[in-house]
Amino acid sequence: MESCVVCFVTVDTRENAEIIAFSLVQEKIAACVNIISQIRSIYTWKNKIFDENEFLLIIKTKYSLFETLKNRVRQAHPYETPEIICIKILDGLPEYLNWINDSTQNMS
Repeated sequence: MESCVVCFVTVDTRENAEIIAFSLVQEKIAACVNIISQIRSIYTWKNKIFDENEFLLIIKTKYSLFETLKNRVRQAHPYETPEIICIKILDGLPEYLNWINDSTQNMS
């Protein structure tokens, strides 16, 4: 079984979150994308502090698809430098991890 990962992406609007989520799942780049509404993000950008509402995408996929995921998100994302980060899943319910593998593209 391939290594599975969880990826995090923040975005400005629900519409953009849904566009990215649906495209990743439809293209089998991700098995699942959770959208968490209205998170509050406080961050520094170009030497200025921002306090904004965003949407958080929690994306489950295979590590071998992370480059494809990054490219696809960048194409659809409105930010100059979007948050696209990846965390390896060290362990999990085998049936769930198998489902992630079965629900995404085969890179072999």
